[in-house]
Amino acid sequence: MFSRLSGALVRAILVAVVICTPALILPDTSSDTAQIVALMALFGFALTLFEYASVYPGLIEFRDAPPFNRIRFMSLFLTVLLLSLAVQSQYHASTLTRLIEVLGTTVASSIDVPYSPVRLLQLALPADASLHQVALVRTAAGMAYLISLLTLGYFVIVMRIMGWPQAHTKFNVWVNLPTFDPTAGGDVVERLRRDSWFNIALGFLLPFLIPAVLKLVSVSFVIVTLEVPHTMIWMVTAWAFLPASLFMRGIALARVAQMIENKRLASGASDYLPA
Repeated sequence: MFSRLSGALVRAILVAVVICTPALILPDTSSDTAQIVALMALFGFALTLFEYASVYPGLIEFRDAPPFNRIRFMSLFLTVLLLSLAVQSQYHASTLTRLIEVLGTTVASSIDVPYSPVRLLQLALPADASLHQVALVRTAAGMAYLISLLTLGYFVIVMRIMGWPQAHTKFNVWVNLPTFDPTAGGDVVERLRRDSWFNIALGFLLPFLIPAVLKLVSVSFVIVTLEVPHTMIWMVTAWAFLPASLFMRGIALARVAQMIENKRLASGASDYLPA
């Protein structure tokens, strides 16, 4: 019980630190922004603490199947941290911030072609945006895209080499997939594979859809501009992290479906073994 509470507390603190990272790094954070960040950090802290301290599953998937959520957390943390440092380089340049800028610019240049996600994200900027702001968004998009690709590659390596998710312990579908109802009807394997393909397809489309939705919201409802540093960091992070997270979930669901199917085949074959 104590180990569960202590682990939940550590995870909650780390989530709060991630949310506060841009406000702690950027020098021009206003008092209103700091209050909003503190409120969001408190909400993230409470949600993570209650989820991991509870014995029964809630909303977080693959809670007892490490390192799935750890990989996603590290991807989110690195994206927020490096994008914050990239923005900070506009105020206080250093060797680290210059390195981040060069890496992001190099990756963005290699994928910045017509109708690419990076090009669409730049088009979400206002028409009168400065060349400096366009270059900053382009660099941030390249860095975030690089982290998402490395995250997916690392997860596939972990799944193949370590035999995730049942390398060390048995996989509990109810605990790790609390939002999936196996009694809803239809074959469980087919439903898992259908959800897997849906997540992968949505993960592929989101980098194209997010800039369009951002532009539509800015024109129709409220102005959401990437020219504000905090908004730019979180929007570019969501633009890269959400598709990678959906890809990981789709791959994980396909893996679970394959495990269930292999278990069925093994169980069916054992029925015909001689006594």
